[in-house]
Amino acid sequence: QVQLVESGGGLVQPGGSLRLSCATSGIFFSINAMGWYRQAPGKERELVATISRSGYTNYVDSVKGRFTISRDGAKNTVNLQMDSLKPEDTAVYYCNRVGPPFDSWGQGTQVTVSS
Repeated sequence: QVQLVESGGGLVQPGGSLRLSCATSGIFFSINAMGWYRQAPGKERELVATISRSGYTNYVDSVKGRFTISRDGAKNTVNLQMDSLKPEDTAVYYCNRVGPPFDSWGQGTQVTVSS
């Protein structure tokens, strides 16, 4: 059991930007590849970006070129820079290890893109 605390969400207009942050424990951060996931209304949870312990990244096609995942070893955080946001990006965003297995999910942070 580890705490995963997401923050940084909000309401933005299309084309805007947000930076999400995920805080976790040092050991959890150090031994796991990490990912950002999102769940839009009426849809399944979707993996959108991953980062390995060495910093190798992958993205789902729908966000590639717009989102950037990073990790900060000094702060034990995983970040998601979200640019050129679209209404389709509206969702609750979560962080977790790249599973299975997953740790317990946090509360997530709401991202709403609307004009």
